[in-house]
Amino acid sequence: MLNWYYSPLVQVTFLGLVCLCCPGIFNALSGLGAGGSMSSNVSLTDSANGALYGCFCIVGFFAGSIVNKLGIRPCLTVSSLGYALYSASLWVYDRQQNGGFVIAAGAILGCCAAVFWSSQGTIMMSYPDEKNKGKAIAIFWALFNIGGCLGSLITLGMNINNTAGGVSTATYTAFVVIMLVGTALSLGLAKPSRVVRSDGSNVVVMHQTTWKEELQGVAEVWKEWRMVLLFPAFFASNFFYSYQFRINAVYFDPSTRALNGTMYWTMQIVASLAIGSFLDYQKLTRRMRALISLGVMFLIVMGVWIGAYVFQLTFDNSYADPIHWTSSKFGGPFVLYMLFGFTDALFQTYCYWMMSAISSNASDQLARYAGFYKALQSAGAAVSFGIDASDIYLRWECVISWVLVAISFPFMAIVANQVPNTIQQDTEHSMDVKGSNLPQDSAFLDEERK
Repeated sequence: MLNWYYSPLVQVTFLGLVCLCCPGIFNALSGLGAGGSMSSNVSLTDSANGALYGCFCIVGFFAGSIVNKLGIRPCLTVSSLGYALYSASLWVYDRQQNGGFVIAAGAILGCCAAVFWSSQGTIMMSYPDEKNKGKAIAIFWALFNIGGCLGSLITLGMNINNTAGGVSTATYTAFVVIMLVGTALSLGLAKPSRVVRSDGSNVVVMHQTTWKEELQGVAEVWKEWRMVLLFPAFFASNFFYSYQFRINAVYFDPSTRALNGTMYWTMQIVASLAIGSFLDYQKLTRRMRALISLGVMFLIVMGVWIGAYVFQLTFDNSYADPIHWTSSKFGGPFVLYMLFGFTDALFQTYCYWMMSAISSNASDQLARYAGFYKALQSAGAAVSFGIDASDIYLRWECVISWVLVAISFPFMAIVANQVPNTIQQDTEHSMDVKGSNLPQDSAFLDEERK
């Protein structure tokens, strides 16, 4: 009677709702610049983000093994609490100016987020069948970014007449409550072994492994040359956030920052649905879809960064006259900020699809891939927020972000040209705990059956 509930797309949709409430709202908060506080507090939030992404990076390399050992659902639920803790720390800082708590909460969230996103990546990439991979990623990304839109709209509504440097205390309270709702929603996800695809196959769930075997699995990721070639793209995929969010904090007033954030995340939804639909277009081979998508994305991304550099030449770090949307100077920067969101979603949706395309579609392998992706992505973010905290000239911060993105494209092109036209199923993952052969994509009779 509840067969529909156990379909991959329904589970990915449910996952999207969880992420809407937790990292989605966190993104809205980050997108306001300076954690939504006074622009003079950029250094504090940069330090907190440095701790966050540093811990995220370290734990991320092993997050897939943690998820494989402890289970997808428990890991997702417990780790989601880190987002509420971080938002609460900003509320405390707003009341008591306790900067140490903000930095500590950032470090804790980094550890939690590594496990959270490894769990998320496992569900999003391993549950759908081959022809629906792009659609599943797009649905997830759209729902996830509705969280950013919702958070920005809440901020806009609460700060519509706010001309001070930071958002109201009530904004943080609302964010904490929504994040805790996301934690509660995560309890409703189905067990992986209960998920059934449209062709009747089950998700490949790895049998219980030892920590030694899991560490060996982590080492295997380094031997997959296609994954290694994607590492520059992973590193660059969040590097530009510190620059983009600082522009929002410095150049715009609080209510305009919230409006910008709303449209930034809205454009992410548009971009993910567009590229996800094309990546599932069955009249072209997967290799052709990979190459065409990459070519179009390159032209769009390079055009946006050229525009960003031209805009950056009009002001510098000393800019102290934040504009409102009624200003005659608002139009161009507003469009640019929306395009920042559009290109971010193109880039990340494509990275997820590529990982899925070169995998064997086994959940344990994809948990490690997702962990590595987020680890390297967070390494880039940690470095970028460290650079941002040093008060580097904004034009140089723009150039560094642009160059790192540009460098990643030739490596992605090599991998795109090697994408198989169908998933290469790994039969090693189709053995149950007793060693008997099971049909491809069937689940293991492990703890997930209990």
